[in-house]
Amino acid sequence: MTGKVWLAPVDEQNLESLLSVAVAEAEPDEVMPPVTAPAGWSQARRDAFREFHRASFGGLSGPTGTLMYAVVSDAGVLGVIRMARRDPETVETGIWLGQSARGQGIAATALRLLFVEAAQIGARRVVADTTANNAAALGVLRRAGAVLQSDDSGAVRAEIHLPA
Repeated sequence: MTGKVWLAPVDEQNLESLLSVAVAEAEPDEVMPPVTAPAGWSQARRDAFREFHRASFGGLSGPTGTLMYAVVSDAGVLGVIRMARRDPETVETGIWLGQSARGQGIAATALRLLFVEAAQIGARRVVADTTANNAAALGVLRRAGAVLQSDDSGAVRAEIHLPA
């Protein structure tokens, strides 16, 4: 990894930069829920991307109960990591990075930074869902100390206990 990495809440100031990274370096289904729209990054998908992220501007106490952070470096916005409260001691997370930011340790750094944020709101546990064929995510989660549980469908649940 080169340069410093930090988290910044997703807001109107960084939303268009985030969309630009998504369009240039990711597929729509990697970065947002499914949308009924023409394939690829159609205008309808771009609008849905904006609305999906704007819905979480209220953070953990907002209507979605989700706080989205832009993953940022000196090079600019690289992707998103999110945190959603599942119970008083548990938050759920997910991350996506643009292609050019993958494989450099940035996801691991972003996850460690999210652990700090989670601990500050009283979380004791972070969970993440992925699939058995997502080797990159599984590697990041294992290195973060996650206990992984898989099922016959290929779904994998990761659980990380935060220090007290």
